[in-house]
Amino acid sequence: MKLVRGIWKLLVGIKDALVLVAMLIFFAALFFALSIKPNTVLPTSGALVVDLSGTLVEQPADTDTLGLITGKDGFTRETRLRDLERSLQAAATSGAVKAVVLDLDAFMGGEQATLAAAGKAIDTVRAAGKPVFAYATGYSDDGYLLAAHANEIWLNPLGGVILVGPGGSQLYYKGLMDKLGITAKIYRVGTFKSAVEPFMRSDQSPEARAANQALANALWASWQADVGKARPKAKLAAYINAPAAAVAAAGGQMSQAALRNGLVDKLGDRNAFNSRIAAIAGDADDGGINDFKAIPLEDWAAAHPERSSGPAIGVLTVAGDIVDGEAPSGTAGGWTVSNLLLDELARKRIKALVVRIDSPGGSVTGAEQIRSAIAQARGLGLPVVVSMGGLAASGGYWIATPAQHIFADPATITGSIGAFGILPTFEGSLAKLGLSADGVKTTPLSGEPDVFRGTSPQFDALMQGSIEDIYRRFITQVAQSRKLPVERVEQIAEGRVWAGASARQIGLVDGFGTVDDAVAYAAKLAKVDPAKARPLYIEKQLSPWKQMFKSLVAPNEEGEQATRRGDAWAIAAGRPERTLVRALADAQRILTGATIQVRCLECAGMGAPPRPGDESAARRLLAWAMR
Repeated sequence: MKLVRGIWKLLVGIKDALVLVAMLIFFAALFFALSIKPNTVLPTSGALVVDLSGTLVEQPADTDTLGLITGKDGFTRETRLRDLERSLQAAATSGAVKAVVLDLDAFMGGEQATLAAAGKAIDTVRAAGKPVFAYATGYSDDGYLLAAHANEIWLNPLGGVILVGPGGSQLYYKGLMDKLGITAKIYRVGTFKSAVEPFMRSDQSPEARAANQALANALWASWQADVGKARPKAKLAAYINAPAAAVAAAGGQMSQAALRNGLVDKLGDRNAFNSRIAAIAGDADDGGINDFKAIPLEDWAAAHPERSSGPAIGVLTVAGDIVDGEAPSGTAGGWTVSNLLLDELARKRIKALVVRIDSPGGSVTGAEQIRSAIAQARGLGLPVVVSMGGLAASGGYWIATPAQHIFADPATITGSIGAFGILPTFEGSLAKLGLSADGVKTTPLSGEPDVFRGTSPQFDALMQGSIEDIYRRFITQVAQSRKLPVERVEQIAEGRVWAGASARQIGLVDGFGTVDDAVAYAAKLAKVDPAKARPLYIEKQLSPWKQMFKSLVAPNEEGEQATRRGDAWAIAAGRPERTLVRALADAQRILTGATIQVRCLECAGMGAPPRPGDESAARRLLAWAMR
């Protein structure tokens, strides 16, 4: 019988090996077929269609291939900001583009500073004398911030405009943790370092409330200034402050209220909108009714790649949570980002370095590894300039300290100079189950951190001391970098979060500008003509295999149309769901991430959309809590 079982196992093994080889051959052939497909031929003229289904981000996330195949991770389409900016700049000077269409029907948002940068790119098209049209069934804050820069804003007659401003509720876990018997050992420095408050309180502290309110007010003022400048004739303040009265005056029709207050220019469905575009860009070649000659953004961007000639100014992208070790695109792995930069420095190709930051921080060791690599570039004599995106807070600001000059946007969220550590212990949980723990020690730190009986006073003292040492290092680095007295940095630190407009006033940033402005400034420091300089992006490229899988699982055009959001109320109803997912995902990252962190969680609560992987992270937290 042993011989029979052995033969059977051998046959099963051979079968599994053959299946694996067959799958590899199949996918290799599929990849080869996709890779040799002919290049898309762009129409000789038409309207550039900027379909922003999904989110607008600094760096798209490299999603888990297995999760996409198995359906465990949802697919969130992400448009990279610099691809959009480059495409719009090319459209402004191209005779082939007769108009630009902003399709915002399925837009899920982006960070406010990211949207502001996109708005400036749209203004470039308008300045060139080309019309820009926006269409959506319903507009929320993010979508309307982009649409405001269009010549004509179209709204479906069944839709509306709902503008709510930054703010809202945040989850607090203290009550749940008490019920489960989980103790959160908190170590922190900074009166305003409120990232850990959800694990130690049931509501906001007065200090956190004051700081968050100030941040929300600053962001909202920046939003209103941007929209007000783009649409000066709109009765924006009246509509925002009394929306119910505006709708009532329009007979209860939200679309009419938006039209009467100048927030939109035209009411019409897709057919009417397409006919309007066709009158400018021409009818579609396929003879479809109410259709126009369209140039998809993806094809246009591919046909207009980034410059490859001229003196190179390196642009190091640091986007997403900062973690230790290696990490895919969309997450800033300390080892990954630092090695990318060090490898580029070894090639001696770049004349200066721009660090583009869009991160709420994370691991202090990961942040320090990246900062150290940037400092090495500065040590080699390269000018270093920082360009802040939507977020550059806590660990994101830590890595900015080697810079000679820092650019931001008025809506950039930055600061949060502080540190914290959090460690869950389960002595209460064990007691609820009738369990206990005991053991022996050879030193005061034997078995520490003891998650079964709770940490010892000696361990707590060491942890708190480490946090305070990191905070002192942070303060010192900022003081030296910004040429400020340590006492002054201590006043503006304490973990407090600032909007870019305020950060400039207190000296945390030097001026406002885009990444292009940062590249030009770095070129000048390197004594290179800014007009001839080109950005050379230093970032991890998505592997061809993952590109293939993403293209296979990505929703097709029909699928996207089927999942488009409905009216303005559908937009409003989706916000709490996305906020809940983001909050749970952030909590899971804090509890399972590095013990000591320089992270700003309150930053993400100011309108940052969920990223790929947030849903699975939220599920992991719920599974952990219910164990």
